[in-house]
Amino acid sequence: MIIGGFAAQAQAQSNVTIYGIADAGIVGERGGAAGSVTKLTSGVGNASRIGFRGTEDLGGGNSAIFQLEAGTKIDTGENDSALFQRQAFVGLKSKDMGTVTVGRQYTMLYNVLSKTADPFGAGFAGNAKNLFATGGAGTRVSNSLLYTTPSFQGFSADVQYGFGEQAGDNTAGRQLGLAVNYAQGPLKASVVYNNKNNDTAAVGTTPAVRKDRVKNTLFAANYDFGIAKAYFGYEIDKGAGSSPLPVANAFGYKVAPKSSADSTTLLLGVGVKAGTGTVLASYVRKDDKQNNQDANQFGIGYLHPLSKRTDLYAMVAKMSNKNGAGYTIGNNTEAGSGDRAYNLGVRHTF
Repeated sequence: MIIGGFAAQAQAQSNVTIYGIADAGIVGERGGAAGSVTKLTSGVGNASRIGFRGTEDLGGGNSAIFQLEAGTKIDTGENDSALFQRQAFVGLKSKDMGTVTVGRQYTMLYNVLSKTADPFGAGFAGNAKNLFATGGAGTRVSNSLLYTTPSFQGFSADVQYGFGEQAGDNTAGRQLGLAVNYAQGPLKASVVYNNKNNDTAAVGTTPAVRKDRVKNTLFAANYDFGIAKAYFGYEIDKGAGSSPLPVANAFGYKVAPKSSADSTTLLLGVGVKAGTGTVLASYVRKDDKQNNQDANQFGIGYLHPLSKRTDLYAMVAKMSNKNGAGYTIGNNTEAGSGDRAYNLGVRHTF
């Protein structure tokens, strides 16, 4: 009786939202072994997608939540990946106790980089992902459990655990993330630590492989001055695979560049209001302490809103590689093929 009445009440207060992003633009890339590349690309600023998110009121400030998100390619109409591989999770949310979700989710490392540190929002030619370590399991983690505390005087915390789920080994591939966040007034700041076990479990006659753990620590902040917003990011990467190269050997070097197991990355950025639009700019420096293959990136661009949901963009970025480094200028969905690139396109959210 109580359960039935409770379910009926909750059902009456449930809702599902369909949302998405359609983003496509012309991308020009120069300076790599592939030569001069000009193409139409989907997901330059933000990956094109369609998603479903829902909430059901359980009463007492509690609710059940879910989200399913699929990637799509505007240029071809194809699926960007397996269905709902972008995000797929379900959970419970409490005003007093916080939020617990389980499934395939963004890592806090990626969320903080894209939402707090990077004026380009991890998209376009000038995005921070070209030098910051957020690829692969640094972006999303499957089979994960995430807990977010309620906000207390601007402070909150996150804990994420990804089960490795490799047969015969309970530790191989597992991932742990911790974050402390502050958001109040014009200041937003976070400290994130992500630890991934890079071991591979034995498969048949193939023996297990034991590797160094990947440890990434990110400090990020932004401050809104009104007419302009300043951005800062600093990441410390330790362990084999902690700072992977987006492309193995994009410049066709006789000696391929090496991925660093000991590096730091610094970002200084700004977003300045210009009429109805916004000028974005950033400087990113990779300091490779292992191989001395450093790199500097400069990016600048302009976002022009046509409405609250639609904007035009023009972006350009340049990478300076040192001592045989092989970093490329990509965008939100592509790693890029050279050390220079521009983007011209349109983005619509719904």
